[in-house]
Amino acid sequence: MSRRIFLSVVFVMLFALVLTACGGGQGGGSNAPIKVGAIFDLTGPTSDVGTPYGEGIKAYVDWLNANGGVNGRQIELISADYAYKVDQAEQLYTQYVQEGVVAFQGWGTGDTEALRTKIAADKIPFMSASYSANLLDMNAAPYNFLVGTSYSDQGIIAMQWAVQDWQAKGNSGTPKIALAHHDSPFGKSPIPDMQAYADANGIEFMTIAMPKATDFVAELAQIQQFGANYVIMHTVSSPAAVMAKDAKSQGMTDSVQFICLNWCADEIFISLAGDAAEGVVGALPFTPPSSPVPGHQDADKWLQDHGSSLSEKGLHFTQGWWTMAVMT
Repeated sequence: MSRRIFLSVVFVMLFALVLTACGGGQGGGSNAPIKVGAIFDLTGPTSDVGTPYGEGIKAYVDWLNANGGVNGRQIELISADYAYKVDQAEQLYTQYVQEGVVAFQGWGTGDTEALRTKIAADKIPFMSASYSANLLDMNAAPYNFLVGTSYSDQGIIAMQWAVQDWQAKGNSGTPKIALAHHDSPFGKSPIPDMQAYADANGIEFMTIAMPKATDFVAELAQIQQFGANYVIMHTVSSPAAVMAKDAKSQGMTDSVQFICLNWCADEIFISLAGDAAEGVVGALPFTPPSSPVPGHQDADKWLQDHGSSLSEKGLHFTQGWWTMAVMT
């Protein structure tokens, strides 16, 4: 998404939030709390990254309320763990809208895409941790807003880097690239756009799903048979770490470059993968705590005041914090 489009989307979102929060069923002009709904994956298959993300959203609300709220009005966050279950997400969304929420923080791609029609009909500004390019369609998803680079764009950026790296090392032509992806709508989201980019640029490209498993030896065997020079991992931290460790144990990392997109390019992956994380490249739409920037300061101070730190909580806490900050 271009910077101009992104800024326009943010402006539309903020304008919609102001209109909604100050009107509707919460008493325009009153000091009644502004109700915001949220669902988190705290116990499901993406809870490794979902837990710190959810903590970041909740912490930002606490910080904002302690600092006067929104024009003197407090945020009332109504949330639940939906364990990455689409039907549970749909039930909670309907329940929270009936309870009067005027905006919503979602999580996964499957549930966010499933809710698009309801969100548009209800005119509920909706942000989530899904950066599916399908949510950029303003006709199909006029009330869905992305604060991060889409999975499609991340994947294409990774492919562009792979080609540049391949040629910088003295190789001719283009490398073979494999996408190892989470076996869900989240994982499948960038495939059409990445395939189109590969076709347009003469890149041999394969995709392989990463089902829930204790190892990925079989998947790596297929990747080796294909002859991949680069493997892009589009999944969350825990399975990506397992794949990286399996690849290292098989000697693949000596000749194959592994790349993580944003949901596995983090401290969790580094901790779990150990030595196998060495040399893995990441696509990061958000700045990690290891590279301090001014946007980290309020979150870090809040955490230190509560016995923790941003370096302890990590990148996805920051991601949740700032997603909620943009919404409010």
